[in-house]
Amino acid sequence: MKLNVQGLDYTAINELIRNQKRDCTLDNCCGQRFIAAGMADKKITLNGVPGNALGAYLNGAVITVNGNAQDAVGDTMNEGKIIVNGNIGDTAGYAMRGGRIYVRGNAGYRAGIHMKEYREKVPLMIIGGTAGSFLGEYQAGGMIIVLNLEKKEKIVSNFTCTGMHGGKMYLRSDCKNIVFPNQVTAKRADENDLKQLRKHLTEYCRLFSLNIDEVLDSPFTVVSPDSKNPYKQMYVAN
Repeated sequence: MKLNVQGLDYTAINELIRNQKRDCTLDNCCGQRFIAAGMADKKITLNGVPGNALGAYLNGAVITVNGNAQDAVGDTMNEGKIIVNGNIGDTAGYAMRGGRIYVRGNAGYRAGIHMKEYREKVPLMIIGGTAGSFLGEYQAGGMIIVLNLEKKEKIVSNFTCTGMHGGKMYLRSDCKNIVFPNQVTAKRADENDLKQLRKHLTEYCRLFSLNIDEVLDSPFTVVSPDSKNPYKQMYVAN
């Protein structure tokens, strides 16, 4: 079902989505916030540019954006998928605790901030371009993959992994020009890492019509925390 949402606010848009049996396409999105917040069991395609907090608290729905998206995509999402055929703004996946975010283009600042996992819920964010400063800030779980498919000079900006104390990050680069904080370890991906990457990148490459062997034909750097309590030295006397 195609729905023209031009001029509608998020309350009206979400009511329209809830009234559909399953699949719907929203045309003329232009900055409306909170689209599909908390939704499950829906398949939603958006044409245009949705506003902040697209798919916040998502609980199983699948959202595809044919364009760019603004800040806080997938804020605190629990389950489901968000697929963006463009770029995303800042704080994507804030406190994300399940589900998957697939971005064809670039991400702004603080992607994956406070990302976490619990038992079988391991969130995944894959960014096809580059990411801004503070990527994976305070990351406590889950996985972030950045591919830099356009091979720009720097795959991530400043302060990557600041406060990271859980989860893992894969960067498609040798990262010789990246300065990581002391509480993480950055190493060249080995054979087991590449097997994990292939598993996670299979769907991403299918969605964006990419050749997975070409994507994997590059050095990857794996970043993981050295400590689950990176702040201990701040509060405990020696």
